[in-house]
Parts: sequence; structure tokens; C-alpha cells
Amino acid sequence: MADEYRDGNVGAGMATLPLIQRAFASLPATATAYYFRADTACYDKRTLQWLADPARPGGPRGPIGFTVGADMTKDLHAVCAAVAEATWQLFEDRADERVDCTEVEFTPGDWPKRAQPLRYVALRIRKKQGQLFASGADTKYLAIVSNRWELAPAALLRWHWQKAGTIELVHDITKNELGAAVPPCGRFGANAAWYRLSLLTYNVLSALKSLALPSALSAARPKRLRYTVFTLAGRLLSHAGRLRVRVGAAAERLAGLLAAPVPPTPGEDRLQRSGPQSILRHAVPP
Repeated sequence: MADEYRDGNVGAGMATLPLIQRAFASLPATATAYYFRADTACYDKRTLQWLADPARPGGPRGPIGFTVGADMTKDLHAVCAAVAEATWQLFEDRADERVDCTEVEFTPGDWPKRAQPLRYVALRIRKKQGQLFASGADTKYLAIVSNRWELAPAALLRWHWQKAGTIELVHDITKNELGAAVPPCGRFGANAAWYRLSLLTYNVLSALKSLALPSALSAARPKRLRYTVFTLAGRLLSHAGRLRVRVGAAAERLAGLLAAPVPPTPGEDRLQRSGPQSILRHAVPP
């Protein structure tokens, strides 16, 4: 919904609220429910207050359900470490880790006294077989802050993790598979436009996987989509003043994309099946 191209020495958590406000302002008028999910870069008092305020200035009125990754400060770490063992609930049993979760009572020291308290859900991660983390500790704590009280802790955590997976994965795809890692020139504005094009491409591919492609491709990365959908081999033929592309059986596996066809109009592409192959017909331009 919004992006901001910054200099490399500008931290990710600097001045996040204006960008968030711009993102909500770009929503269409048909949007009636609002939600927001972010990592610890948005763990900022001004941002949290704005999200939690139904009468927020410069944004949509009404509730915005949100979860934001919380900075694991010394005070929050002490609260998590003091939780009784019986309070922790199993969240995930991984191959080499056990992950538990629970709610904790915590209020940051700079949180306004008159403001409504927020909900903190903590995660406790412990290595199995007595292994240690890189820091030398045997336990790692994470936490999120939210204003959504209707979900159980485990459900809230899973909803939070649905934010495009992790932003690092989004960066990996846009930079290494959509060309954003190599800016076109030394001009800041042109490079910002180049990166925005990669983000728009990422959004289009996400919508394509969600709305049109089979469920087997729901987690496909651009490289897989390129060879599965966009670059099917075919033979170009000319017959009766028309160009035809004869494709193989691989295209038949994508026939599910045409589950809800629309009536063709003159000059529009038509997909006709002929035995084990398909013929994609294009009208020759005048």
C-alpha cells in the first residue's frame, strides 16, 4: 500500500508513522475493516498510540486490529523470565526446539498512564538436547504487542506471522528474484522508482497466486512461476491469416486457470483444446 526508499544509513524504525498513515490513506473507500501487522521496527510509542486510538488523527476512524513485534528490553525480559512454569503453553514442538507461549502483564515505562493498556503475548524458545543459542543462553524470549483481545494467544501469534511470512523473505524475493538488488543508476529518485516497480511486481504475483493460480502454486516463488506459467515452450504457426502458438501438455495442467471463463470478444485470445495439445490463437494485428 505504501513504500519509502531510504538512504542506507537510515534505520528501519525511524519515522514509521508517516509511512503507515500514507498506507491507510491509500486504501479504497470500500474498505470497512482495518488491520495492521509489523515487526519490531514499528514498535514505537507514537505509532502504537495512533493505531490504538479509534479517533486517530490523519487516518481512518474506528478500530484497527494490530500486532507489532515488541522490543525485548531488560524489563520485558525480566517479566517473561518470571512467568511461572505452569503458565506456559506449548505452541510448537519443532525438531530441535520447543516453543511455548503465554500472556504477560507489561506496560512500557513511557506508555501514557491514561492510555488503554495493550496486550503482550510472549514466546519462550528452548533448544532440545541441552543445546545453546549463539548468545550462549539456553532460552530465548520473543513478544508481540496487540490490541486484539478476542483471539487466544496461539491464534494471535499465528495471525501475526501471516504478515507476508517475514519481511526478510519479501526483501529476498524483491532483491534476488525481481531485480531490486541492482539499482539502474546513481540517481536516488530513479533507484526509488526501480524498487517501487519491484514491489508492485511482488504484489501482482501475490494476488495472482491468491486469486487465480492453483493451490499447489500458492507458495511458489517468482523463479518457479517463471518456468511454470510465464515461459511455456510453444511453436509459432501461421494459418489463415492468424498466428497460432501450439503448446504441449504442460499448458493442459494450467487449464484450471480457466475455471471461470468470460465470453471472448473480437480480437481476444482464445484457448482451444485439440487432443493432447492446446492451440492458443491470436488475431494478427492490422
